[in-house]
Order: sequence, then structure tokens, then C-alpha cells
Amino acid sequence: MGNRLGNNRGQRKVNHLKRLAILGSTGSIGQSTLSIVEQFPERYQVAALSAGRNLDEACAQAIRWLPKVVSMATEELASELTTRLGQAGVNGIEVVYGTEGTVVCSTLPDVDFVVSAIVGVAGLEATHAAILAGKPVGLANKECMVAAGEILTQAARERNVPILPIDSEHNAVHQCLRVGAHSEVKTIWLTASGGPFRQLPLDQFAAITPEQALKHPTWVMGRRITIDSATMLNKGLEVIEACRLFDVSPSQVRVTVHPQSTVHSLVEFVDGSILAQISITDMRLPILYALAWPERPASTLTFDLAALRHLDFEEPDFARFPCLRLAFEAAQKGGAHCIALNAADEVAVEAFLARKIPFTGIPRTIEMVLASTPEAHPATIAEVLATDREARQTAHALLA
Repeated sequence: MGNRLGNNRGQRKVNHLKRLAILGSTGSIGQSTLSIVEQFPERYQVAALSAGRNLDEACAQAIRWLPKVVSMATEELASELTTRLGQAGVNGIEVVYGTEGTVVCSTLPDVDFVVSAIVGVAGLEATHAAILAGKPVGLANKECMVAAGEILTQAARERNVPILPIDSEHNAVHQCLRVGAHSEVKTIWLTASGGPFRQLPLDQFAAITPEQALKHPTWVMGRRITIDSATMLNKGLEVIEACRLFDVSPSQVRVTVHPQSTVHSLVEFVDGSILAQISITDMRLPILYALAWPERPASTLTFDLAALRHLDFEEPDFARFPCLRLAFEAAQKGGAHCIALNAADEVAVEAFLARKIPFTGIPRTIEMVLASTPEAHPATIAEVLATDREARQTAHALLA
């Protein structure tokens, strides 16, 4: 199975097998989560999988893990999966589809923990439903928190349900905050690699190709998040997510460019102490932390301290990365502006990948959509999704 995570010899005995719903099971986070289940079979079991459109991988996962429910994106894909499972002699798995199917997965009575890893706002309703059903959530989907963070965190507080960040930066902050009270936090520092264009001359940005933008220097990620890292919009979304997850103001969140990606985040306390979380760049570690919280199981995901010989930190350049400036402005306004920021970016990134706009067209599109977005604070998930649709329509109209 590649790099083994190790076992739990020496750990106290786990009394309860945690049954997981994995939303976005065929993506990189979903597959990393399944590799952890494979390494810790005495701790974790797969109860439900939401697999989207990847039929081959969904079928392989269903046969391997035998969940109670699998959800596909469409009725046609669900029907085809049912046929394939029957041909493979696999019975007893309920196959559902669409947003309703994903909600079925996230609210299944058998589920003890939900991993929310569907890209974009597609997983928002299922994530909200999981919280309403009292399920702890491991959140790898920053768009949910950006678009509806106020709603999700309020629902979680009312039900005393933990939302545990899987994003490496917010996971690092969560770990650092275990040693101090909320009132003692002065600044949350989110680290950014700076992406592939940290030192590229500004006059060359208009000629950047999708192939160049998809070559991230540190992490292996999906296509949209890799482009977002190149524009640093990804870090802007993380600023908004940090405000909501940790109940701090945008003025308390700073970004520092750290090309080595060794320090995942830092928390500065009011007395001047700064705590940093350091680990290898492997998403299985933050996933394992979220799944096991508040415990820390033994693993072999160790870090070589020799890598700390050289660490760089520098201020982000807003002229080079205007998307980051736009995100801070949206964070200050909140509500509809955060929703529009994410929606406009998703449309613009698709257009860039399809070679319909240049790389510099991404921040231009976002800025125009934000300029036409009214100040509003949606109070329900339906209102959030309506605002999201309006922003996408505006972005498409601008690009047309």
C-alpha cells in the first residue's frame, strides 16, 4: 500500500470502531482517507461513499470496502454501478445519486464521522445535513466554509458538533490552538508556498499556460486547487475559512510566503510566543489527526529535522497575487462577497484551463463579479446556493 502508516502498538485500546462516510471518495483526499482505513482497520470502517462521476474507481471502492451506501452524481451512473456490482456478485449495497444521495451518505444512522472532501459547493448541503444530524465532520472542503461558514459553525455550536479541519494549514492551526485559550490568540499565520510563479517577472504573467500553472512545487492536488495555489486565491479562501473556523477577525489572520512548505501554520499569542506546526507534506497526517481527534495514534509519517536547516518567510506581493487582496476584501465584507469570490473563481479557473482567458483574466473576472455583488448575508443554505448561482451567471456573462 506504499508508505505504511504504522500500527497502534503502545496506544491505549480503542473502544469504538469509527464508521466513516467519505464524501468525495474518488478524489485525492478520499483516497488518502481510505489508505488510512486500510492501515487502521481496528479503528475505522467505511459505511458510506459519495463517489461523483468516477464510475470505475467507485466500483472498485464499493467492491473493496462493501459500504452500506454508495452515491453517484447521476441516475445513469448509479444504474450502471448497480449493474456492475451485480455482475461482480456484490449484493446489499444501496446505490443512490445526486445531492440527495450525498445527503443520504452523510446522515446515515450508522455513520460516526463524515469526511467532507467534495470540491466546490457541491458538498455543502450534505455537510450541513451531517452537522444537523449531529455527526462530527472532517472538513477538507474550504469552499463550504467560505460560502456558508456562519451557518455551518452556528449549527455546529448549537449541537456541540466538532468541525475538524483537514486542510493542512487549518489543521496545523487547530493543533497549535490546543495549548492556548481563544482570548490569548493575537494572530493566526497561514503559510503559502508561493506556487510556481513566486519569482516570475510580472510582465510574463499574461503568457502563463495551464500546463505551467498545474506544476505545483510542493503538493500534488486537484486541478482547480492547483491553479488557485498559483494565483494564491487558495490562500485567500483559507483566510476566510480561518476566520470562521476559529472565530477570529480578518485582521487577526496573516499570510506569509514560505516556499519550503515545512511549517504548515503558526499561531502568535498575546504574550509574544509563536507556536508552529511542522510535519512532512503528506495529507494523510492531517486526515489521521482529524479522524482520531482528540487522540494521536502512532504512525510512521515522521519528519526529518535536517530539513529545517533553511526556512524562508516573506510578505506576499499583492501586485503579483491580486486574488489574495480580493479575498481579504471579501473577508472584511463577509456574506455574499465571500460566496461570489469562490463562485467567480471557479468559473474563471475553468475558462483558463479551457484556454478561453489568460492567467491574468482570473483576478480580472473575480474583481468584476465582486464589484457587482450587493452586500448581503444569506441566512439559509438555499439562499447561499442562490447567491452562488447568481455569481456564476454573472461570471459566465462577463466571460461571454
